[in-house]
Amino acid sequence: MSKQTLRKQIISLLSEQDYSALELSQLLGIPEKDVYGHFPHIVRSLSSQNRELAVIPSVCLKCEYQFDSRKRFTKPGRCPRCRGERIQEPRFKVIP
Repeated sequence: MSKQTLRKQIISLLSEQDYSALELSQLLGIPEKDVYGHFPHIVRSLSSQNRELAVIPSVCLKCEYQFDSRKRFTKPGRCPRCRGERIQEPRFKVIP
């Protein structure tokens, strides 16, 4: 029986439902930082399959600012509007 690569496991999980990078790291037993490192490669793989990695943006829990235009996959450190640091992590999902 062939074992799926880590990136294929991530794609498979994200095809079923949305997850944060922290949740993925816990499910796969790898550091959260490594999950973020796989995302650029996953985006390229998915584009060749006419699918994409949708990013549900981070939200400031203090003023509800949405980080819609953020290009990076990682969680922001601070809100540009209120300078709050309680930020909900971005979530990821594979869509057709």
